[in-house]
Amino acid sequence: MEQTAESKKEFFLTRPVQFLIRWRPFPPYELICYVLMFAGATMFAWTTMFTDDSHPFTIEIIKRIFLTIATLYSGFFAALIWNDITDKDIDIVVHPTRAIPSGRISSKNFFAIALVFSALTFLFAVLTSPWCLLLVGVTALFVAVHNKYLKKIIKLPAYSEIFTPVQWLAVPLFGFFAIFTALPATGDINFSVPVLGYLSIHRVQLLPMFLLVLFTYFADDAHDLAEGIHDVEGDRRLGVKTYATSFGEKNAAKISFCMLFISGLLGILLWFLTILSLIFLIPFVILWFYTLDQSYQLIKTTDDLQRKHMGKIMGKKGYDYLLFSFALIFLDVFLQLINAEYLHWVNSIV
Repeated sequence: MEQTAESKKEFFLTRPVQFLIRWRPFPPYELICYVLMFAGATMFAWTTMFTDDSHPFTIEIIKRIFLTIATLYSGFFAALIWNDITDKDIDIVVHPTRAIPSGRISSKNFFAIALVFSALTFLFAVLTSPWCLLLVGVTALFVAVHNKYLKKIIKLPAYSEIFTPVQWLAVPLFGFFAIFTALPATGDINFSVPVLGYLSIHRVQLLPMFLLVLFTYFADDAHDLAEGIHDVEGDRRLGVKTYATSFGEKNAAKISFCMLFISGLLGILLWFLTILSLIFLIPFVILWFYTLDQSYQLIKTTDDLQRKHMGKIMGKKGYDYLLFSFALIFLDVFLQLINAEYLHWVNSIV
């Protein structure tokens, strides 16, 4: 009996982990890129205060970087699970092999796993700062209401995909707020709110933050539009207003291309107006041109079935473009730090 109880306990503890491993076929590079993306957002926010590469990372800043990774990684899994739960009716049509439509897990059990990741997200957020907790809470509330109700109720053309990228805007904003709340009150804008604590913001940080938020929005929405072309039948059946269901698949492909083009210009502006160097710019431009070319192939496609198939492929490539861009930001800032602190290869990298 005791052995049976132990076996049941072990099964109860390991089954969710085993399921998550098999839940979605995440490529290893993607899981690594999330770490670089979340760390890069905070590291970039820290460097925007400086005009050169002399920006040593203190213990407090390093702690904020790790807390940002923990918060946003937990939040990523929570958001993805919530999305699978709320989109199960659409997935039955366009993604029948996903966890809930295929019967591998029930909505009730998936809900329990989502609660665990949500709790971890809020825990790590409050350890970062109350302001970061507020940001995560507001984002989570909006995304939950948007996914569950608003995108199926509001009939504004393209409403769903206009607001879907909001959840990814939490990445750059969280990175900057983690820094705003870690600094002593020596910024240009300082204020304190009861319970939440203080914010210390340097004016030079505002434009880079704004540009990174805009870049994230357009890059993410470009890939969402491509995926929306693939998912158009399920969205149309449930009355979800995407660009594809509102304006047609051909026009959605063109709008996706335009958003991708704008995101690239914003990335170049980030390089021009911050300490980002050619380490970021050269591979970013190559990545941008490659993704633009793939997006243009989607526009040229005339066969409807092929366009839907290419929409799924282009959606993945657009998503990789977003991930790799943040990874390049991380790599650039990290190498500049190593160079300034230890190697001194060059005085500055243009």
